[in-house]
Amino acid sequence: MAAVAALGFLVVLEFAARRYGLPGPITNQVREVVFAPKSGGLLYAAMALMMVVLTWRQRCVAAAAAIGIDLAFSLVRWAVGAETTGGHPFGNGALWVILGYAVIAVTRRTGPERVLLLKGVGLGLLLVTGRKTGDTWLLITSKTRPAVLDQYVATADHALGNPSWLVGRAVTATGSVGFNVLDVVYGQLAVAAVVVALYQLRGVAVERRFPGHHLVRTFLVIGLLGPAFYMVFPVVGPIFAYGTGTDYWATVSLWSPDIPSSGHWAVADLWPQTPSPIDVPLPMAFDEITPRNCMPSLHTAWAVALFVHSRKGPRVLRYAGTFWLVATLVATLGFGYHYGVDLIAGVVFALTVEAALRSFDRGWDRSGIRLVAYGAAVFAALLVSYRFLPLEMAEHPWVYGPLLLLAMTSVVYGYVRTTTAWEPRATPRGPAAPAGVRSAAGTRV
Repeated sequence: MAAVAALGFLVVLEFAARRYGLPGPITNQVREVVFAPKSGGLLYAAMALMMVVLTWRQRCVAAAAAIGIDLAFSLVRWAVGAETTGGHPFGNGALWVILGYAVIAVTRRTGPERVLLLKGVGLGLLLVTGRKTGDTWLLITSKTRPAVLDQYVATADHALGNPSWLVGRAVTATGSVGFNVLDVVYGQLAVAAVVVALYQLRGVAVERRFPGHHLVRTFLVIGLLGPAFYMVFPVVGPIFAYGTGTDYWATVSLWSPDIPSSGHWAVADLWPQTPSPIDVPLPMAFDEITPRNCMPSLHTAWAVALFVHSRKGPRVLRYAGTFWLVATLVATLGFGYHYGVDLIAGVVFALTVEAALRSFDRGWDRSGIRLVAYGAAVFAALLVSYRFLPLEMAEHPWVYGPLLLLAMTSVVYGYVRTTTAWEPRATPRGPAAPAGVRSAAGTRV
C-alpha cells in the first residue's frame, strides 16, 4: 500500500510539473540512469542504505561494481566529449547497482529474503526520489505562487531582533572560508543523515528485519509534508526579498549556481546591513524561479531530527549530530535563506512529526496524542501569528520575542518529557545473597 501510494504521488507530481513545461521527479530520476546525476554523493548514500540488508562480501562486490560502472561512464563521456554541466561526474554506478539488486530480488530471491532485499532497495530509492520530489515541489511553488509573504515574516522577525541580518554579517566577515565550510555542511545534510541511519540500521543484515522507527522515516515524512506549507505560506527569504539574491555570495562561493539575478524583485538592497523597515506588511510579487521554501525551515527540521536520532549513538555520533545542528542553523540564517521565525516553526514541526511517527510505531496512547496535538496547535498558532500579528510583534518585541521562544521551548520540553517516559527502564539489580545462603528450593545460592 505504501509503495502504491508513493507511486501515485510521484505520478501526480509528474503531471503537475509537465503542466508547467517542466520535467517531473520520475523523468529526472530516469535521466540519471545515463546522464550526469545532480548529486552523486546522494546516490552513493542511497546505495549505502540499500546495502544494510547485504552481507559484507555482497557489500564489497556492490561497491566495486558501482565504482567500476562510474569509471566506464567517465571514459565514455571523455571519449565522446560529453560535459557534466550542472551535474556530478559520478553516481550513475550507484544507481545501477540499486536497480540491479531490485532485479535480483525479483528474479533470484524468494520469500522473506526477497521482501528484505526489496525493502533495502526501496529505502535507497526513497531517499533519491525524495530529493527529486522536493526539487519538483520547489519548482511548482515558484510557478503557482506569484506573490510572497516575506514582508509579514520580516516584520514578525523584529520580535527576535532580526537574527538573519545579525548572523549574515557574521558569516560575511568570515569570508570565503567560513561561507564554503558552512555551504558544505548545509548541502550535505542528507548524507549526514544517512551516516546516522546506517548506525541505526547496522543490525539489519544479521537480524534480517528493519527496526520499527529510524531517521530515514522522519526525513522522508518531513520532506513530504513540509512543502505543503510552502503553498500556504510562500516566502522566498531575506537575501532575495531584501537583498541581491545569490549574487551576494558569488564572489566567495566555490560553487556559484547559475541562477538569474533576482535583485530587481527585492524591496530594496538591505540584507544584511540594514534591518527591514517596520511598516504595514503587504504581499509582494516575485519571480517565477526562486522557490518559496522558507516557512517552515525544513533544513532546520531535518537537522533537529538528525540531532534527536544521534542522541543514542556513540559519543562521536552525538558530537557530529550537535555540530550539524548548530552549523545548519548558522547557515540557514547566515546565508540569508531564512528568517528567525522560520527556524522556530521548523523546530516545532520536526518534533511534532517525530512524535507522531514514534507514537504510530509504539501504538497511540493518551501521552502521544496529547504531544502531537499540542505540537500541531503551537505550529498552527505560529503561522497564524506571523500572518495576522506581525506588526504587533514588531512593535512589542520584549513581549512577543520571549513568547515565541517559550512556545518553542514548551514543545521541546513536552517532547523530551514524554519520550523519556516511553523509554524502557532498566530493572535494578537486587543485593547479592550472602555465600552459603540456601534458596527456598533448597539449592545453594
